[in-house]
Amino acid sequence: MTTTFPDISISTERLVLRALEEPDVPALTEMMNDELVTSWTALPHPYTEADARAWLTEEAPAERTEGRGIVLAVNEFLTQRLVGFVQLRHTDWRVRSAEAVYVIAPWARGEGYACEAVLAVAQWLFHDQKFERLELRTAADNTAAQQVAQKIGCISEGVLRGAWIARGKDEHGGWGEFRTDLIVWSLLPEDLEGVADQLAEAGGYASYPDWN
Repeated sequence: MTTTFPDISISTERLVLRALEEPDVPALTEMMNDELVTSWTALPHPYTEADARAWLTEEAPAERTEGRGIVLAVNEFLTQRLVGFVQLRHTDWRVRSAEAVYVIAPWARGEGYACEAVLAVAQWLFHDQKFERLELRTAADNTAAQQVAQKIGCISEGVLRGAWIARGKDEHGGWGEFRTDLIVWSLLPEDLEGVADQLAEAGGYASYPDWN
């Protein structure tokens, strides 16, 4: 019998995390075509509305129903704008571990939304789902992602050499691929002690989320 995550929403002071919906298609498409997203992900480029629609109507729901993980849209509470998404994947139900990946829209960067969203998911995963490990993998040159991992209390475990293909623009403005290392980070339940309060003091949002 397949074990699955529940169909839930998570609320923080500034954000609501919930399932992706059809009205998200335009904002999702725009976000996925951002240069930084193209650089550090393996998403199709250019990313079309058809890609977005297939992901939110077929691929993302299947992640949950087939027990592989869950995809949560991240909305700004006050404006209802799509901030980004957080995905849990490579879920191991025996070990009670999963890997987190996320994307934040260009307009929403620099506000602490990535830390707030990933931390909310981690708290829900540990407290409600009784998981014991959350893993993040960041490209060696992706300093912003590394800062998020550090701020939420992750511990760097080592480097996977040559484990990722990133993309970058050449001198003519075209996209090329290059091999890079991945830094592996882990978060265990005990690593969260005090982290939420520190972030709340720095960012002014609630320490613990509500979920339903």
